[in-house]
Amino acid sequence: MKAVLFSDFGGPEVLHIGEAEVPSPGPGEVLVRVRATALNRADLLQRRGLYPAPQGASDILGLEMAGEVAQVGDGVAAVAVGDRVCALLPGGGYAQYVCVPAGMLMRLPPRLTFAQGAAIPEAFLTAYLNLFSLGNLAPGETVLVHAGASGVGTSAIQLIRLAGARSIVTAGSSVKLERCMSLGAEAGWNYHEGSFVSFVEEQTGGDGVNMILDFVGAPYFEDNISSLAVDGRLIIIGTMGGAEVQSVNLGTLLARRLQVIGTALRSRSVATKIELTQAFQTFAGNALANGEIAPVIDSVFDWKDVQDAHRYMESNKNVGKIVLNIGE
Repeated sequence: MKAVLFSDFGGPEVLHIGEAEVPSPGPGEVLVRVRATALNRADLLQRRGLYPAPQGASDILGLEMAGEVAQVGDGVAAVAVGDRVCALLPGGGYAQYVCVPAGMLMRLPPRLTFAQGAAIPEAFLTAYLNLFSLGNLAPGETVLVHAGASGVGTSAIQLIRLAGARSIVTAGSSVKLERCMSLGAEAGWNYHEGSFVSFVEEQTGGDGVNMILDFVGAPYFEDNISSLAVDGRLIIIGTMGGAEVQSVNLGTLLARRLQVIGTALRSRSVATKIELTQAFQTFAGNALANGEIAPVIDSVFDWKDVQDAHRYMESNKNVGKIVLNIGE
């Protein structure tokens, strides 16, 4: 099969389409003919040698895909050859074929294209994990979503709305903020204008937000803590701005009963990912099928242009997901 490969770590120029062995499904697994995959920040880090694949996972990039079932392994009865599916992956999505545990597959609603399907798993499952499994989001609560126009951010806004809660966001342009509010965010702050603390105070009447989803890390830590309500939860999804915080006043965490939660999805066990996938489908499957929520796609590249797709993600201009169509 053909796959996007790289022999040396580096910039987008190291990526090329080459030949790789077609994987074979074991018991409980399914071989999927990939029709589309999507980019994630982890792909950029792995390409640069900063985020190796988990032990036993494919070294090929790609943490999600959509396609058609091509072969089923022993013991698989829930899907059949030809079924349209999408799934989260530990790796291997930038290829024509990939093996997936059957329990991690989500059926692709008829109304959605393969490109839309590829934009669902990583963004929506990450958002669901952090909002509900870790953050215990309740109706009526307020969530501050940093990087609101990202794939996870746009998914989180929609899930927050679906749960009967409220979201406010930060993003880097008026265009991005407008898109976030069209999805259900109630207010937005352009981070180029400085600290978001006063914005949060205004939006919450000085009470603070109940939860924060943060991709930035160290530069936002102090302002995040200042922006949380009593019993608030800060969920750190990424450290794009840096990982080392110079000082932390633990007294503030104790006095206001705050929680700081670090999270990662890729390194979790297959059993946990299956449980997460099934919980998400129970919560949001009908909403995806009827169009109440939907993946937000910024752009679609042919996989021959994978270098350009990576450069575009690095420019930080996208609103929603960047998708690769996988050729014949």
